[in-house]
Amino acid sequence: MAATIEHIEVKGMQVPVIFEHDTRLPLVTMQFTFTNSGSITDIDKAGLAKFSAKLMNNGTKTLGSSVFAEQLESKAIHISSSTGTETFVMEVGCLIEEFDEGLKQFETLLKDPNYSAESVDKIKTMTLGSLSSKENDFDYVASNELNAILFKGTVLAQPSSGTVESVKSIELGDVEKFLSSHMTRSNLIVVLGGDVNLKEAKKKIAKIIEILPSGNVERVKHYEVIEKSQESVLIKDTQQAYVYFGSPYHMSEDSPDYHKARVATFILGTGGFGSRLMEEIRVKRGLAYSAYARVSVTKSSNYLMGYLQTKLESLDEAKKTVNEVFKKFVKDGATKDELEQTKKFILGSEPLRVETMSQRLNRTFMEYYKGFELGHSEQELQMIKNLKLKDLNEYIKSHTEILDLSFAIVTK
Repeated sequence: MAATIEHIEVKGMQVPVIFEHDTRLPLVTMQFTFTNSGSITDIDKAGLAKFSAKLMNNGTKTLGSSVFAEQLESKAIHISSSTGTETFVMEVGCLIEEFDEGLKQFETLLKDPNYSAESVDKIKTMTLGSLSSKENDFDYVASNELNAILFKGTVLAQPSSGTVESVKSIELGDVEKFLSSHMTRSNLIVVLGGDVNLKEAKKKIAKIIEILPSGNVERVKHYEVIEKSQESVLIKDTQQAYVYFGSPYHMSEDSPDYHKARVATFILGTGGFGSRLMEEIRVKRGLAYSAYARVSVTKSSNYLMGYLQTKLESLDEAKKTVNEVFKKFVKDGATKDELEQTKKFILGSEPLRVETMSQRLNRTFMEYYKGFELGHSEQELQMIKNLKLKDLNEYIKSHTEILDLSFAIVTK
């Protein structure tokens, strides 16, 4: 069955529940998704959201990480925390017969996180080690540098994992404050799937939600990309040039034209060997093994980004080619054959995007989160199917802002 939206009333507050009943496997999954709670909130200390998620993966203060993990493992229960740019997610997964035990352990964790100096020191050591190892991951370096250019002076310019300096500055009190202010009922969306009785499950979940503070409803702050193109070149001991590029993209997350952006971006740089970038950069010129471009449209930002790797001596030609491909695309638009091939791929591969319960739940979550009606994804596919070349090209030619490309380059 398709996913539905229900609600749980807790102390006068309506908490949305995205639910799908699925009997094919004896499994159940539940997520507590807290909105406006990811790295977008790391205003004072970069990496705090991810650091806090790691602490919630470190067991309870009473049992410690090892004993708590052993208790979960003995029942094949999985509990984990993670962050995105705009969300903080805690997930429980288990066999149906262990769902009550999974909820019990989840409640224990929420009541007794491992707030200890030892836990913070352990996470800090591991995070600093990870950041140190990434110094020679030049894709990571170039990607972070591009964000620093595009979102200069904002929280989105910071690496979501933090910097050595910011991670060293994180204290236990910072983590406690982050979790208590963001894991609240007011910004909670529950996602539930499996062969469970929804009415009974809602009663049990409501008792867990009661533990959380009410909190305040806050909108996700939006950040614009810089308008003037910039370039940053980082000199490293590398055998390849890493080229990351990005530009503004004028579109909101609830735009009725998103299906056009999806088709246009596929043709430009998301569609693998059929894309313009791959055709010009790899097939015709042999400048790179791959070249990619995509559009990111969320509540907090909207922009286009892409990347490629090329030989050191081919760097200037590769940059020039990227600019030429973008200019020609905006000037002339797509061809009829490109549109038809893109339609075939997107519509034909749709079953692969909804074959698991997790995929379907995530799709429904995104529809709800962006403010669309349930079933909007199906409507979008129909709009893609009916899209005319004239309308697509009018759309492509109207987005001249993508020509204002900024570059972040790692070279020797």
